[in-house]
Amino acid sequence: MKLSESLVEQARLHGNVQHRSVPKQIEYWSRIGKVAEENPDLPFSMIRDILIARQEQPVEEYRFG
Repeated sequence: MKLSESLVEQARLHGNVQHRSVPKQIEYWSRIGKVAEENPDLPFSMIRDILIARQEQPVEEYRFG
């Protein structure tokens, strides 16, 4: 897959701040875009919170299943 140098450089800059590699930063942006496209009324802050919550381990007392 060929990515523009500009995108890679932007991912590097943003990724450094968030301690993500270039590929992980691009994956993060991709997930944000997907959620935003599927839920156009959600603000970015809520989308970010959803993605963070998905990465957290469930607390034992609240685990389902």
